[in-house]
Amino acid sequence: MAAVDVIVDNLVALWRIQTVRRYFPWVFLLISVVGSALKYLELVPQTYFSSSRNALNVYFVKVSWGWTLLLLTPFLLLSNSSFSRSVSFLGRRLLSLVVATAIWYVCTETFFYIEDMTGSCYETGTMDVKEFTSKFTCRRAGFHWDGYDISGHSFILSYSALFIMEEIAPMASMKTASMSTLPKMVLNLLYVALNLIIIIWLWMFTCTSVYFHDQSQKWLGTISGLLPWYLTYRVWYLKPFSPGLPPQLHPKQEKQHF
Repeated sequence: MAAVDVIVDNLVALWRIQTVRRYFPWVFLLISVVGSALKYLELVPQTYFSSSRNALNVYFVKVSWGWTLLLLTPFLLLSNSSFSRSVSFLGRRLLSLVVATAIWYVCTETFFYIEDMTGSCYETGTMDVKEFTSKFTCRRAGFHWDGYDISGHSFILSYSALFIMEEIAPMASMKTASMSTLPKMVLNLLYVALNLIIIIWLWMFTCTSVYFHDQSQKWLGTISGLLPWYLTYRVWYLKPFSPGLPPQLHPKQEKQHF
């Protein structure tokens, strides 16, 4: 497990760099703008990832929120319990998962509603099949639905990556040397897996930007991911009546802690 410890130390060192954390959200906006321009100019050749049937899209992105919760929930419990085992404290931290899931649900359902309200069902070419008034019933009948499709991928991949970035922050302030072998091993593996998920989300966000959706659909999806992250972790979670920010030590405290 020495190799895992080295990887963890390097990842912690990376996320401790304030510039990385400060500008990471802007990376998604930059990729969305540049990727949209490349798609419009048709400068990116077709590859394995230009097909929606690629393995990462089918087995990861399609169930991206499930992967985020599956890995982040045990990490959150293990990492936060090293700061306090108070039921109220851990409950508040788990509430951040509930808030994030609510944001994911509301945004995705809103996107579906907008696509239904702005679309029509087509059989072939421009032949309108008027009896089907929703994407679900239209596609189930074997037809094509054409509506304003805000990029759910741009939303969920940017939001999930930023959500994970915030919630893995306690790792930089933890005294893992005092933990027993099994919890430390599990925590380290979860931390590495969550960072790997961030990389996958960032890569698939890039693929979405250069291969799929119209420009405005991707921009709206990206803004829909960044805005709730900002309103929660930069505004609401600073208030007393909120789940609160993930625990971190002040640099001076951190030196004493270690």
